Amino acid sequence: MAPPQKLDIAIAGAGPAGLAAALFLKRAGHRVVLFERFEQPAPVGSGLILQPTGLTVLDALGLLDGIKALGSRIDRLHGADARSGRTVLDVRYGAQRGGRFGLAVHRAALFGVLHAAAVAEGMPITTGAEVEDVDGSGARAVLEGANGRKLGAFDLVVDATGTRSRLKRHARRAAEPMPLAYGAFWASLGWRGKGFDANALLQRYDKASVMIGVLPIGRPDAEAEPMAAFFWSIKPRDADRVRAEGLDAWKDRVLSLWPDCEAFTSQISSFEQLSLAQYGHHTLAIPAGRRLAVIGDAAHSTSPQLGQGANMALLDAAALAFALERAASVDDALDAYARSRRRHVRVFQTLSRAFTPFYQSDSTVLPFIRDRLVATVAKIPPGPQVLASLVAGTLVDPFRAAGLAECDWSRK
Repeated sequence: MAPPQKLDIAIAGAGPAGLAAALFLKRAGHRVVLFERFEQPAPVGSGLILQPTGLTVLDALGLLDGIKALGSRIDRLHGADARSGRTVLDVRYGAQRGGRFGLAVHRAALFGVLHAAAVAEGMPITTGAEVEDVDGSGARAVLEGANGRKLGAFDLVVDATGTRSRLKRHARRAAEPMPLAYGAFWASLGWRGKGFDANALLQRYDKASVMIGVLPIGRPDAEAEPMAAFFWSIKPRDADRVRAEGLDAWKDRVLSLWPDCEAFTSQISSFEQLSLAQYGHHTLAIPAGRRLAVIGDAAHSTSPQLGQGANMALLDAAALAFALERAASVDDALDAYARSRRRHVRVFQTLSRAFTPFYQSDSTVLPFIRDRLVATVAKIPPGPQVLASLVAGTLVDPFRAAGLAECDWSRK
């Protein structure tokens, strides 16, 4: 096999997927330029859980210690019926041998660690560059910005611009997200630990129409105080009505279902503190086109029910770099990248789509089944092990195809 080509690569989007891809590819010797539509690169959103999959990618980049210093270790996910108190979800990472854990982080912390590494590598980042289109018909892909402005010609363009991507339409089989009925109000608040487990994602459910969650997310930066992500499921179309009814009415409803949350609702003085997240589901059958690789939410998006979004984006970045390392041409690398991620992405996208209605829907039958089945399955082997693998993102092995070896968690 011929030595890998050293390519001119443009990456559109300086979020976690784009930054991770940039680091992998620059370290492999490629000439990389990042394009970001904002004048100042910045994170979007509140908190997330880095699963063993995403943590393994960060370890491969030498960034695990940095993110661990900011995050909050998560050992279990626990959910209870808000009215009866009955446990209906209890997933423990320790059910699987090896010492796995999750790490809840503020998105600013994940962005900060990746961005600092990119800056340290001397990564060129062009800001204020809205990427509109790519023309891959010639010998090199021509990237276009607003008003037809040419941003350059490249051997490969990586689309990491998220669900609203304008480039993914050039994938071999394009698809647009199908909006999901439920989204969520999110807020990043000060951590108030009394009555809450500092190493768990805690949730309360009222059937499937209401889900309240509290997630300790560590600190956005080394100087900040510990924080929590607080969320409340809601249909985006109902958000204006809830706002019109008033903040106190909304708080009263939250506290009627979970009184301990007063520690968090008391920090909210305006609906402006609550961001409205809207979700959609789509999976590109082939996340690649002519001299184009599509990664992260641009390639696949769903509800956050299984908490895999950012982790799959990081895996995409590693898999793309691994494919380019081993292939004789860009076309061969893109084919290899698409194959390497196909099984893992499809399995978790399918499972997320299947599970979401049990936790976010108008159904009364599905939560009835959930409340009586999931808690039982979680107690009977191999149920605990399967659920732990599902949450960890390892129900299907994602590591080998991305050229990764899973962390030795006993040493982390």
